[in-house]
Amino acid sequence: MSQDLRVGMVGYAFMGAAHSQAWRTVNHVFDLPLSARMSVVCGRSADQVADAAVKLGWDGHTTDWRSIVDSDEIDLVDICTPGDTHAEIALAALAAGKHVLCEKPLANSVAEAREMAAAAAQAATKGVRAMCAYNYRRVPAVALMRDLVASGRIGTIRHVRAVYLQDWIVDPQFPLVWRLRKEIAGSGALGDIGAHIVDLTQFVTGQTINAVSALTETFVRSRPLPSESSGLSAAGGNGAALGDVTVDDAALFLARLDGGAVATYEATRFATGRKNALRVELNGSLGSLAFDFERMNELELYDGTRPAAEQGFTRILVTEPEHPYVSGWWPPGHGLGYEHSFTHEVRDLIAAIAEGRDPAPSFADALQVQLVLDAVERSAAGGSWIEVEPVLSAEPLGSL
Repeated sequence: MSQDLRVGMVGYAFMGAAHSQAWRTVNHVFDLPLSARMSVVCGRSADQVADAAVKLGWDGHTTDWRSIVDSDEIDLVDICTPGDTHAEIALAALAAGKHVLCEKPLANSVAEAREMAAAAAQAATKGVRAMCAYNYRRVPAVALMRDLVASGRIGTIRHVRAVYLQDWIVDPQFPLVWRLRKEIAGSGALGDIGAHIVDLTQFVTGQTINAVSALTETFVRSRPLPSESSGLSAAGGNGAALGDVTVDDAALFLARLDGGAVATYEATRFATGRKNALRVELNGSLGSLAFDFERMNELELYDGTRPAAEQGFTRILVTEPEHPYVSGWWPPGHGLGYEHSFTHEVRDLIAAIAEGRDPAPSFADALQVQLVLDAVERSAAGGSWIEVEPVLSAEPLGSL
């Protein structure tokens, strides 16, 4: 591999823009053995992807992702497309000897995720690395939360509470975008935002979910078709064409973790007034920790070993150079934002590639999350507790 890490990215919308910010920034902030080179971006519209290349900082552009996979001038393929295309692109890239960064959730089904994890495990024997892009792991306060748990600061974890609340589809006239179609998105709030809190809680606790009891709900079951769509069913009132919503609007579930903790999870896109409200609280035998993304530079710590007269939650401002990732940025007290989590993500990936080790979360880690999502769907359909399938022994977990 050259000193440059030559990146080809597929997709340039929301996640593509976030990833582009990361690739543009990472070598200006962190000292790394490889330098990210933004070689080519891919999109379906020739005009739009050409504009995106200029705006986002890519050297070239294409409408054919296969040309990126087949190119000898590309070292890493970054997949920022809807879930129905993840498996095909990732499998082709790994077979071609390209490192892969793939957005979450890893796939639209357990079968696809298993195939991807197996391909990544095989590719790793040849020095090819694959990582799934769960960016919230890279928020400094979340990484600190994990460190404190691992050090035993709050003792044995007993309770986990996690919510991810949004409201962007509360209006029933909001159109039937791809995220509301199961054949493209795989699932609704469950996979889109619920996957994040599944991964995040397993990451910070070091425990995996092994059983769930769930319910899901779709509150608005048909929506206006986007003007560019065709071929979907039905016609609505006032002559407006409607299509069926085929994913969940909300998912709630109880869970048991393999370390003995019990947990509750809530993911919804119908929490009116909540824009991107992700919160996780851990209660342990010696204390508690709480993280709220709306205050992302802070972590709350309750130390139950302190004298009663001194007890109460302490606000930790996670902006010191001793905190995870922070030393590359600003002086203490100057907060970071959402985009920095993606920069930290590609920083860790570049370091792993340069050092010849597997990054985390691996495709096997992401498969484990997919197995949880699948168990939630099956539980919601059947109304019973469902055990989460284990990851196969040939697909070892990395650093959940």
